[in-house]
Amino acid sequence: MKKSEINFSIALDDQKVPEAISWQATDAGPNIHFAKAINIALWDRDERGTMKIDLWTKDMPVDEMKRFYVDTMGAMAESLQTATSDDKMARRIREVCRELMDHIEEEERKAK
Repeated sequence: MKKSEINFSIALDDQKVPEAISWQATDAGPNIHFAKAINIALWDRDERGTMKIDLWTKDMPVDEMKRFYVDTMGAMAESLQTATSDDKMARRIREVCRELMDHIEEEERKAK
């Protein structure tokens, strides 16, 4: 059986706020990759519930954070459709993503 690993490294400031997030994966080559935010959700098979890790660096702008979450939801819609063939749920999530993107774009227009 092939084994694959993903490792995250979080650099914290004196108040334990993330300053830098980096990751490396055996299937992504030897390079170290950098991120401003991570959102990891795991389904605990024993507790039958979701465990989450959400981290972002202090230099992550609010507008990018909002886009990050909308993109994450969109990716979840694709994964959900692939895993369950539930077209209705996937379509509803995509609709919410479109509404949220409209909201973000409207905020950006007002800020100009």
